[in-house]
Amino acid sequence: MTVLVHTKRELEAQRGCATGPHAVVMTMGALHEGHAALVRAARERAGAEGTVVVTVFVNPLQFGAGEDLDRYPRTLDADLMLASEAGADVVFAPGVDEVYPGGEPQVRLSAGPMGRGYEGASRPGHFDGMLTVVAKLLHLTAPDVAFFGEKDGQQLALIRRMVADLNFPVEIAGVPTVREADGLALSSRNRFLSVEERERALALSRALFAGRDARAAGAAPSAVKKAASGVLEGVGSTIALDYLGLIDPSDFTEIDREDFTGEAVLAVAARVGATRLIDNVRFRF
Repeated sequence: MTVLVHTKRELEAQRGCATGPHAVVMTMGALHEGHAALVRAARERAGAEGTVVVTVFVNPLQFGAGEDLDRYPRTLDADLMLASEAGADVVFAPGVDEVYPGGEPQVRLSAGPMGRGYEGASRPGHFDGMLTVVAKLLHLTAPDVAFFGEKDGQQLALIRRMVADLNFPVEIAGVPTVREADGLALSSRNRFLSVEERERALALSRALFAGRDARAAGAAPSAVKKAASGVLEGVGSTIALDYLGLIDPSDFTEIDREDFTGEAVLAVAARVGATRLIDNVRFRF
């Protein structure tokens, strides 16, 4: 049975019962099958003797002016059910006062140069707030391994870099993006799309798949990006493109060399109607 806790003291009492590996999945709630995949991966890693904690916290620090903090869905009862079915032992759903007991923190982490482009350029301050709360939740949950989805590619890259740069004693595990049958990446924000907007949103995954297929056929970086761009150009103004980037995940900078070797992330962000969506695919050169 999954236990719901709201305070650090309650969480520590639950954590003290475990004898095996301790795994955490951090979320902002509104859980869907993509989150369930993270919990299942954590459960497999922790094993029968370990503990899986799912955090549910809508972090105000990572919402900028005009963003959808108040609109962001809160569905704790449904989240608890999904987390339980996926194998979580504990759901930690703290209030803002529990995470930030002194009010808005005067000292917070900075994403630095790695957080300035792409999502960072579109959402100034977002990654500073994200890293600050992830650091706090890592301290509060004290896991051996933390699981994050690959759909938020820049977030995952920054968390890995934070853990390496600041010597956090935790392993960061990425879990592949979960998609609908037609390719649309699962997201808590998909619920805001109308039927017609959802159809238009498929251009994002189609563009990424075109780039991935071009790479599988041996294309160089510029040709990969051109293949993806062609799909987006074909849909014209039906979506408002924010960026399309072919990115080195080690430092989240644009790949601009035809002789590049290593892992690459082809990432896209766009607004479909009033809803902003992100997606990416990964491959190697």
